Amino acid sequence: MPSSCKDIRAALAECLQNSDCILVDRNKPSDCLRPPLVDTLPTRCQQLKKGYGDCKRGMIDMRKRFRGNKPVAVSTELEAGADEPSHQLYAGKPAFSSAVRRTSGNDEAEVEKSLGR
Repeated sequence: MPSSCKDIRAALAECLQNSDCILVDRNKPSDCLRPPLVDTLPTRCQQLKKGYGDCKRGMIDMRKRFRGNKPVAVSTELEAGADEPSHQLYAGKPAFSSAVRRTSGNDEAEVEKSLGR
């Protein structure tokens, strides 16, 4: 569980390294994360900072003690944009498929057809 926030932490560090606060103004990353410089960060970095704080807070939340934090997909869904978003929280196959079967509304007649009556 201590490694559940490592992806979002790496994304935050990369965003900070590419921000004007560090590249142009030559501030330390720790200074850029504190007020008043935190307001100069790009919106994406501010969102990652909030997400990282929520992730760290979730590590000590007793309601999430056994399940752990939700996995964070930082690279594929945020940057490149996934073709199909992943709604799956845990490993394994999804419980429901995205294909919906159309029915006529008369379930008894369809059951009888499938049984051959």
